[in-house]
Amino acid sequence: MTKKLLTLFIFFFLSAEALAAGTSSSSKKPSYKNAVKIIEAAKKYESKNKMDKALKRYEKAQKILLKLDKEKPLQADTLNYLGFTTRKLGDFEAGEKYYLLGLQVDPTHVGINEYLGELYVVTNRIDLAKERLEVLKNCNCEEFKELKEIIEGTKTSKY
Repeated sequence: MTKKLLTLFIFFFLSAEALAAGTSSSSKKPSYKNAVKIIEAAKKYESKNKMDKALKRYEKAQKILLKLDKEKPLQADTLNYLGFTTRKLGDFEAGEKYYLLGLQVDPTHVGINEYLGELYVVTNRIDLAKERLEVLKNCNCEEFKELKEIIEGTKTSKY
């Protein structure tokens, strides 16, 4: 009888562990890394002109980033992608606010400066875009080159 009880105990214990493992993975905490992966997927869809799929991913990433910003506010990288996803979803005013808040945290953040510059080009504020380019001029980075091409009109930015 003791052997049967032990076997039953082990069975129930292992079953409970298996159930717990299944539920914990579904309640996974959102992460910045996950949001970036979703944004990269959205960019790929956008490059293939699959805008419905891209927008769904931007929305999903934005929700994650909003939660992260609430948990740990004023992180330049999070604010950068909050500005980016918000801009991609068509809300230029709110996107700009996220970028500007990010610049208060880190005035030389290359991503924020590039994306804010792109927003300024799209909203026809070329002088402000050139100011962002000026901040990037010594970074020796791809962001400088991309923003410069967009300002010069040799590369387009959808929005």
